[in-house]
Amino acid sequence: MTVASDKTRHGPREPGGGHTVDSASLAAGIMLMLSGPLSILMGAAGIANDGLFVTSTGYAYNFGLTSWGIIHLVIGIVLVVAGFGLLAGVSWGRGLGVVAAGISLITQFMFVPYYPAWAIPVMALDLLILFALTRSHIERAR
Repeated sequence: MTVASDKTRHGPREPGGGHTVDSASLAAGIMLMLSGPLSILMGAAGIANDGLFVTSTGYAYNFGLTSWGIIHLVIGIVLVVAGFGLLAGVSWGRGLGVVAAGISLITQFMFVPYYPAWAIPVMALDLLILFALTRSHIERAR
């Protein structure tokens, strides 16, 4: 009797078959579910005009804090939806995750002058998400 290790988690559609989530996608889904709420919290703080953020005047991407709050809130919601999709094993989860993490990475880079202690770790998390999602796709194509 041969025992095969199951390194994939099966999705909810068909037990034991059909859609599977490999370990890199599982890790990316978990990181998306972390990055999304962090962006939502940052968005809520920006919308509330919290004194947490530094306002600069000579910055090229100088939006108001409410605008930044809405941007981060929308991106956070999309990150959470992508995380749920990826963990559920649906086909659009990986694509939405890559797009959402890429957009989040760009907006966090633009947000660094406002709150670098928050933006830089979230940028690193977004890079890890992108690595996990694209790495597993490349390995599966081989």
